[in-house]
Amino acid sequence: MSENQFFVDSDKLSKQALEKKHRIENDPAARTDAMQYMEGMERISSDIMEKVLGQMNSYAYESYTDADVRRALLHETCTIEDFKALLSPAALPHLEEMAAKAKYETGRHFGNTVYLFTPLYIANYCENYCVYCGFNCYNDISRKKLTMEEIRQEMQVIADSGMEEILILTGESHSMSDIAYIGEACRLAAGYFRNVGLEIYPVNSEDYRYLHACGADYITVFQETYDAVQYEKLHLMGHKRVFPYRFEAQERAILGGMRGVACSALLGLSDFRKDALASALHVWYLQRKYPYVEYSLSCPRLRPIVNNGRIHPQDVQEKQLCQILCAYRIFLPYVGITVSSREQKQFRDGIVKIAATKVSAGVSTGIGDHESKYHGTDEAETGDEQFEISDDRSFDDMYRDMAVQGLQPVLNDYIYVS
Repeated sequence: MSENQFFVDSDKLSKQALEKKHRIENDPAARTDAMQYMEGMERISSDIMEKVLGQMNSYAYESYTDADVRRALLHETCTIEDFKALLSPAALPHLEEMAAKAKYETGRHFGNTVYLFTPLYIANYCENYCVYCGFNCYNDISRKKLTMEEIRQEMQVIADSGMEEILILTGESHSMSDIAYIGEACRLAAGYFRNVGLEIYPVNSEDYRYLHACGADYITVFQETYDAVQYEKLHLMGHKRVFPYRFEAQERAILGGMRGVACSALLGLSDFRKDALASALHVWYLQRKYPYVEYSLSCPRLRPIVNNGRIHPQDVQEKQLCQILCAYRIFLPYVGITVSSREQKQFRDGIVKIAATKVSAGVSTGIGDHESKYHGTDEAETGDEQFEISDDRSFDDMYRDMAVQGLQPVLNDYIYVS
């Protein structure tokens, strides 16, 4: 996939900004080294990235046969080699068997529960040029950063709906969404919700420790793609361009005391089978190094963005996505699996019966519009969304739909002892 298909020209940029944008797009020499840490970025001593990339780069999925898949499905414990077979094209004819085994493992470890949460975007300013993302600094969108009062109002609306877990998100701007601002939002959230997650730009372990003290329970970081060559082509400018610093974010969060971490690739940016392998192995190696931490996997696919409706995942249809999720569950039976509102209602309703354990509800990827969505008002000034969603069910609708299917919706399963 070429990054050029994502480029959007804008006549609203200043002449200087437009010249810089074109220079970065067309001259690789104008871009910084994607493997070189920037000033202030913490380096940790870890061999996990080397192990994950080694396995991914040597993965020849076309070499796996029907016999390899059958053998993998017979094994009680799924090895890395078995997992590779289950992700291969040879496993697609066995999808029904994979689903049955995944459903068994999900029921064994999670029962019939499905966890519900909602994301809250509090700012969409960004200093990165990631060509596939609606928030990127060169995309001409409406920008907004919520004040603490606006954040409180949004949280009140969400909490009033019955939700007990929230995921706070920002664009990746260190200046517009600094650690103090995010920490203050976490303190507010802790007063409304039992579980508080963060999906923000990667930070150092000391910053994660501070955010945990403010009330954050877990962090989610999308590596986007584990293909370092493609990663460099798609992330042209900003802190996010530094591949190893992003890769090590979950481990730094663990060192900072976070209770849980989530890994993910954005399926469709590169070879989805290799990205799925790397995502799961990232969790697998972390799990063995830090067994006391809660781990989860997300499985987002590309979605259209503001000013570019042409963005869609390469080769990752629902059948392939189902294969990935079943393979995840078989390989990592104890790990949570989240399926977001990027996917359609029918797919989400089906996959929670098989492999997924967590879904979002009442979703908005815009800035400051929960009030208008929930109460039908349009007075507030809002910021544009990061991507288009496919499933816009409210919390009440999602809760009812899960219950009708015989599932047990769970809003919180933690007891805090002071």
